[in-house]
Amino acid sequence: MRFDLTDLRLFEAVVRAGSISGGAERMHMALASASARVSGMEAVLGAALFSRSRRGVEPTAAGRALLHHARTITAQVEQMRSELLAFSAGLKGEIRILSNTAGLVELVPAALRVFLANHPGVDIDIEERTSTEIVEAIGAGLADFGVIAATADLAALETRSLGVDRLVAITAGTSPLAARPEIGFAELIGEPFVGLAGGALTDHLARHAARLGRRIAYRVRLRSFDAVARLVEAGIGVGVLPLAAVERYGSPHLAVLRLSDGWADRHLVVCARSLADLSMHARLLIDELERQGASPRDPNS
Repeated sequence: MRFDLTDLRLFEAVVRAGSISGGAERMHMALASASARVSGMEAVLGAALFSRSRRGVEPTAAGRALLHHARTITAQVEQMRSELLAFSAGLKGEIRILSNTAGLVELVPAALRVFLANHPGVDIDIEERTSTEIVEAIGAGLADFGVIAATADLAALETRSLGVDRLVAITAGTSPLAARPEIGFAELIGEPFVGLAGGALTDHLARHAARLGRRIAYRVRLRSFDAVARLVEAGIGVGVLPLAAVERYGSPHLAVLRLSDGWADRHLVVCARSLADLSMHARLLIDELERQGASPRDPNS
């Protein structure tokens, strides 16, 4: 069965007009040509598409089925044409993203460097929130998509996997803990901490401490991962950071210990109410996030 786009558009026009002559007029086509196309479609299908009467034509059951598919196909073709034309003029628009701390460490910035270089007409609005807050905000339509840990309750959102966010413990290379390959959070929490002054990661650690009936004893709170790593390296206390941030800091005087707790390895995902309904530029950015989402290395390998 082979119908081309002209056949489908003519069929839609005939249904709207209620007559083959009216459909031919809408398509700027000769009546004889339009009649031949409709008859040809019926011959290929092996079923009547219209019930004909003096008052005009009405679609049969087969015609109504074809109408549904014809509208879907022509709408997709128009969307494709619109999106491809946008490339010739350069993509323009705005994308609103919500991300947890892990996504903002390396993944989102790395993807944006590539994406914005290729699409200078697109503006990005990014806000950091916890994964739970992001799920609620995306469900309420407050952003296009979010980058979260898959441990959050995703409700009815659609997702795409981006890789693994691994949290690790860090301490000074001269610390007695430095020789250990791994440590549990319950033991680590007894040490003085260096951490962030608020943010999604701080809230995440506080929740796990509360489950142990404990509170984290912060000696210093700072505003960047590098600043935390620098003071831990100086022996001020221990810390918990994403492995990607520690690797970026790259000091040989900083010891990295695997956290033995299961929640330390979190899968990052993109979440949206409907990935297919996102704008073209949002979908392209998600593609770039997926390319950047390689799993981090094992700190003890």
